[in-house]
Amino acid sequence: MPPHQYDVIVVGSGNAGFSAAVSAKENGASRVLLLEKAPIEWAGGNTTFTAGAYRTVFHGLQDVLPIVHNVTPDLADKIDMQPYTEDDFMADIKRVTNNRSHPELATELVRESNATTKWLAKNGIKFILSFNRQAYQIGGRHKFWGGMVLSVEDGGKGLTQQHQANAARKGVEVRYDSPVIDLLTDTVGLVTGVTVRHKDGTTYNVLSRGGVILCAGGFEANSSMRAQYLGPGWDLAYVRGTPHNTGDLLKMAINLGARTAGNWSGCHSTCWDANAPVDAGDQVLTNQFTKSGYPLGLMFNTAGTRFVDEGVDMRNYTYAKFGREILKQPGSVAFQLWDADGTSWLRKEEYAPDVVERVSADTIEELAQLLAKKGLQRPEEFVKTVEEYNAAVKAHREENPDVEFDPSKKDGLSTISSKAGLVLDKTNWALPIVKAPFLAVKVTCGVTFTFGGLKTDPKTSAVISEQTGRSIPGLFCAGEMVGGLFYDNYPGGSGLTSGAVFGRKAGRSAAQRAEGMEQPRVQASL
Repeated sequence: MPPHQYDVIVVGSGNAGFSAAVSAKENGASRVLLLEKAPIEWAGGNTTFTAGAYRTVFHGLQDVLPIVHNVTPDLADKIDMQPYTEDDFMADIKRVTNNRSHPELATELVRESNATTKWLAKNGIKFILSFNRQAYQIGGRHKFWGGMVLSVEDGGKGLTQQHQANAARKGVEVRYDSPVIDLLTDTVGLVTGVTVRHKDGTTYNVLSRGGVILCAGGFEANSSMRAQYLGPGWDLAYVRGTPHNTGDLLKMAINLGARTAGNWSGCHSTCWDANAPVDAGDQVLTNQFTKSGYPLGLMFNTAGTRFVDEGVDMRNYTYAKFGREILKQPGSVAFQLWDADGTSWLRKEEYAPDVVERVSADTIEELAQLLAKKGLQRPEEFVKTVEEYNAAVKAHREENPDVEFDPSKKDGLSTISSKAGLVLDKTNWALPIVKAPFLAVKVTCGVTFTFGGLKTDPKTSAVISEQTGRSIPGLFCAGEMVGGLFYDNYPGGSGLTSGAVFGRKAGRSAAQRAEGMEQPRVQASL
C-alpha cells in the first residue's frame, strides 16, 4: 500500500477516536491513521476533562469486580451496590431526555455498554470503583447510588494516557497538529480520504480504503455557533474542556450532504467555578472546576433567591442541565451554600481551599455581606431566603420525624409540610442551614458538549445522507458528533460510554469495508 494510503482514517483523539482506531485494528485493518487537530499537549479532546466515568449495565458487584483495580476482598464485603439493568439504563435515558432519545441509538448504547466496558478493560483501560464520586460511607458501608459505579484511574487525564498507550501497542499511527480541512470523495460520492494541513500551512491528502471515521467533537468551543444554535447568551458560557472542538468537521460533513439529527439547541452544561478560565479548561485541574455539591446545599442567584430544586433528583441526572439554569440568572452566576454539616459531605477535589475560592463566615448575615463583594446584589433577600428555607425544613421534620437523611437515595427530606412549604421547594436532602461556619462558592455555566450532530446508522455508525436517506459510503461517526441520543439532558457517564460503543462499531464497520475495496481513486499527496 502506498505511504499515504490507509485502511481506515480516524479524526479526533478522544475516547471515541481511540476506541474506533483500536477497533479497526482488531477487525483486520492493517494500517490505521488517527489525525488530531490539536498539539499533543491537548490530546484527548474533552475526554481529558472528564471525571472518567462510564455508565454501564452491570449485574451487581461481582460483575464489575474483575475489571476494577481498587477493591480488596475486605473492602468488597463493605460495599452495597444494586445491579443496574438494561431496563434501568433505558428508563433513565427516556426520563431525562423527555423520551426523545432515538430509540435504536439508545438501545444499542444500553445493550452494548457492559460488553464495551469489558472490552476497554482488555485494552488497558484501568477501571476503578468510583468511591469518591458515586458512593457515600454510611454506617461503615459504602453505598453506591445513581446507577453509575465505574470510573478510570486518574480520571480523564488517565483515560487519555491509557488510550494513547493502547493505540501504540496496537500499531495505530497518530499525528497531532494535523487538522483535517476537507473530506475527499471520488466521482460517485464515496468518501475516500481527507485533506490535512501542516503546521507550516501546506496541505496534503491522505486516502483510505475503508473510510473516514469522524470523532472530532461538537461545537461547544465555538462561541458564534453556540449563540447561533443554543441561543442568545450562550456565547458567554465558559468552555469546560478543549478549545479545539469548534464544529469544523460537523460543517464539512453537512456540506458533503450528511443529515443532521438531535437537539441542536441543547448541550451538557454544568455548575462551573466562576473563577475558571473562560475559553478553555485548565489542563491541570480539568474536571475539578465542576461544582456538583449543590444537592446537599442551596443555590442562589445574585438577587438572593433560589432558582432550582437542588434535590429534585440524584446529581447524576441534574448536573448536565443546571448550568443552563445558572446561565439564565442575572450575570450568569450563582452562589452555592452549605452549613458545617453540609460542608462535611463535599468532595475535596472540587471544594478544597486550593481548588476553589471559599467564602466563609460564622453567621448568614456576615456571609451575605461578604458575598455582596462577590456580586450578590441583595444580601437582605439572601438572608430572608435562608430563614424561610430553615423554617420550612423545621416544619417538615416536625411532621415527619421518621424520615432520615440519606444522600445515597432520594430520601424525601423536604421543605413541604401542611404549612405549605416554599414557592420553590427542595424535595430531597433538605438539610437545615444553621450550623457555623457557613460556606459559599461562586459558580457559573460551564458548557461541556453539544447534543446536535449527524444522523447515523445505529448498527454500523455510518453517516446518513440527507439526499438519499442511506449511508454515505465511507463515512462514519462516533462520540459527540452523533446526533439524536441526548436531548436537554443526559444520564451522567453515558457520554464516554456512547463514544466507546459507537466508536467500536465504527472501527469494525470501516475495517470490514476496507477488506473488499479497491484502492481509492483520488490522488494521495505529501
